[in-house]
Amino acid sequence: MSRIFREFLRKIGSGTHTGEDLTRAEAAMATRMMLLQEATPAQMGAFMIAHRIKRPTGEELAGMLDAYAELGPKVEAIESAVPVTVFCSPYDGRDRTAPISPLTTLVLSAAGCPVLLHGGERMPTKEGAPLVEFWQGLGIDWRRLTLDHVHQVLSRIGVGFVYLPLHFPFAQSLVPYREQIGKRPPFATLELMWSPYAGKAHVVTGFVHPPTENLAQTAFTLRGTDCFTTVKGLEGSCDLPRERTAIIGLGDPCNLQSLRSDRLFVTQDASQAESSDLAAPFSFTRLHLVPRDYGFASANVPFTTVSQIVADMQAVLQGRSGEMMQSAIWNGGFYLWRCGACQDLAEGFSKCEEILTRGWALQKLEEIQTITAL
Repeated sequence: MSRIFREFLRKIGSGTHTGEDLTRAEAAMATRMMLLQEATPAQMGAFMIAHRIKRPTGEELAGMLDAYAELGPKVEAIESAVPVTVFCSPYDGRDRTAPISPLTTLVLSAAGCPVLLHGGERMPTKEGAPLVEFWQGLGIDWRRLTLDHVHQVLSRIGVGFVYLPLHFPFAQSLVPYREQIGKRPPFATLELMWSPYAGKAHVVTGFVHPPTENLAQTAFTLRGTDCFTTVKGLEGSCDLPRERTAIIGLGDPCNLQSLRSDRLFVTQDASQAESSDLAAPFSFTRLHLVPRDYGFASANVPFTTVSQIVADMQAVLQGRSGEMMQSAIWNGGFYLWRCGACQDLAEGFSKCEEILTRGWALQKLEEIQTITAL
């Protein structure tokens, strides 16, 4: 038994009146001890459920991210004119709506905006379909690539995927605890903010519950992450919804000149981070995108089966129209603008449609298939 870890457990597990938050350094040490299995299984399970009940703070998440940065994989920086976009979607997977991010990734890559993703297999307790299954259906098996190979694909093609079971076995070893405690621990929140990239990154955080966004702001500020986007997306992913207003947060001042459109509801505030003694507040802009204002209002593409969704994706890559195509343009156009490939959203939607209908995204997929088969 670790007496040091027991003290961390005592602090967060003492209840509403006597419990305490961990400092950033303590959260980093506790996370490090769990990743390295220096705490006992009983201690780790107790910590995860106690931390969930207490709810993590932004400072604690910053410390947990510190430990991931120390012990986790890092894809080496590549030469790129723009930051690498890191899509951080829940590892829980999908079971209600079709994922759009594989198509968004190919569109961005075709436009010269590299993308890095990360994830694993079906994760308890939701056990939804993970992104690796959709990529495998598209002919790309990220499961077998070494980290060096991932770096090679990212450098040459502009797409990469960090696969947790292979590239971060320390974190993978904590997955059984999620099933045993029957709840998503704060590690699931951490994954929405984690960037396994060594260079300048544009981190995109998907979320469901508004408090998660505030936690991300605090953690990013403490860690000096000044380029990020938050999205209240489909099932907590980075995919923009079509049946409701897309609520988006921009964590830096880029592209603000194109926010003057009267179709956008925009507010700009100083950091909403929870701590008053943070090193440097950042600019945070709230963006509300209404799908009907751009002709994209509709129900989201529903989840059917992985094979059917993959077939729908392939149809989009071949330029065929339909609801999946509309969702791909809605998402791809926004991210083309956000990543700096277009001056405004209208140009983003137009450029995305061109990339898909002319087969440029399909060409990127074929390039990835070739290089990953080597």
